[in-house]
Amino acid sequence: MKENSFYAMLSRMKYINRWGLMRNSRNENLCEHSLEVAFIAHALGLINNRFFGGDIDPERLAVLAMFHDTTEIITGDMPTPVKYHSSVIRSAYSEVEKIARDELLKGLPEKLRDDYSGLLLECDNEKREWQYIKAADKISAWLKCVDEKNMGNTDFADAEKTIKSVIDKMELPEVKYFIKEFAPAYGNTLDHSSGR
Repeated sequence: MKENSFYAMLSRMKYINRWGLMRNSRNENLCEHSLEVAFIAHALGLINNRFFGGDIDPERLAVLAMFHDTTEIITGDMPTPVKYHSSVIRSAYSEVEKIARDELLKGLPEKLRDDYSGLLLECDNEKREWQYIKAADKISAWLKCVDEKNMGNTDFADAEKTIKSVIDKMELPEVKYFIKEFAPAYGNTLDHSSGR
């Protein structure tokens, strides 16, 4: 990758559509998904701190979430059922993600590469933070499924149940709080949400 192409490559996130194996009522691209995950991750951090006595940095969560899927600029969106079909596929895809990260980092001057390396893929020194990113990612995916179902698209019915089951098993009280307190409003009309 050419040096100084990193940010131009990030701008291509808007061209990567998610849910490639599903019939979508409305396409969702990687850029909008990452922003939604950042909103949710930030909220989870704040909920952790304000309601559960935590000390996590919500801004760090938001930044990690913004970049969490950037390797898909190179790899494309690998559908979850394919990615996790077997340990062999998951291991191979993990290697592909590392190569994609390294390629993206080549688009930065060397002095900036370390600053971004830990943003593009999960790293050991921020395992706790990445737990929140994964939770926010699942919540975002579940909300997409619910939205599609609400539009009459039954293609997302099984995915909605599967993802909700994963969310329900998460041992983060912030996740349960977000689902209980904020998720119901996602189905509201604009007039209802704005109090008109």
